[in-house]
Amino acid sequence: MKEAGSLRLTELLLLLAPFAAFIAWRLSLGAGGPSRLMLIVAACVLALLGGVLVWLSREGAVPPGAAYVPAELQDGRIVPGRAVPR
Repeated sequence: MKEAGSLRLTELLLLLAPFAAFIAWRLSLGAGGPSRLMLIVAACVLALLGGVLVWLSREGAVPPGAAYVPAELQDGRIVPGRAVPR
């Protein structure tokens, strides 16, 4: 039961994180707008995030035409899930 509460707290924090980041951004701006350095850093972080998302989407992708076989227990060992040709 304790794990469910922890999961709910994590979900709540993930929901509120973008709002907290926006508030921190607005408070750090002042009246003159963001500095050039802050814009460059934000652009680099977004580019890095995009690259990581593309890499992760290709890393675990099952090739077209393949079937996924879920993990199974064989002779007391767990055989991880895998893709097999159809």
